[in-house]
Amino acid sequence: MSRSATPAPRQRALIAVSLVVLAALAGGAYWWLHGRNAGNAAATTAQDAGSKDDSGVSILLDLAKTAVTEKRLVAPAGSNAYEFYLSVLQLDPQNKVALEQLHDSFPSASADVERSINDNSLDEAQRELALLREFDSTNYILSLLGGKLDAQRQIQIHQDEARAAIIQAQQSAANGGSML
Repeated sequence: MSRSATPAPRQRALIAVSLVVLAALAGGAYWWLHGRNAGNAAATTAQDAGSKDDSGVSILLDLAKTAVTEKRLVAPAGSNAYEFYLSVLQLDPQNKVALEQLHDSFPSASADVERSINDNSLDEAQRELALLREFDSTNYILSLLGGKLDAQRQIQIHQDEARAAIIQAQQSAANGGSML
């Protein structure tokens, strides 16, 4: 009886080898199915990323369109049409809508930069000019505006120096008059 209750060593070895082979087959099947699903998941993730890029582009285009409607071509910083369109071009360098809108709005945007220079908002004008140069660095209008900005900065420096000289003269006169 004891002999029939326990399998012979040869049978035990056969059972052990069968279990190992069965486990290897199950593992191989799992790996094959899991690897296949991971490939599908990677493809799905890539498709989702593509659609997110498309929606990101469309969101930026909508924001830019609103900014153009509200006459925010180059100002305020962070919420203007030029920054939105340039962001679209970073995501999609050949985006025809963004390129066309940047080109069409260039004359108005350069007029805004000139207004900033004339209003003596020189730091703002410098930022706006940099935006326009990011789109078209070879445009002669930008060279002219850059020259005008530099000239305005020089005028401001001379005015500041003149004011400083007047203040210094007044202080010297006040100090000299109090010594008497």
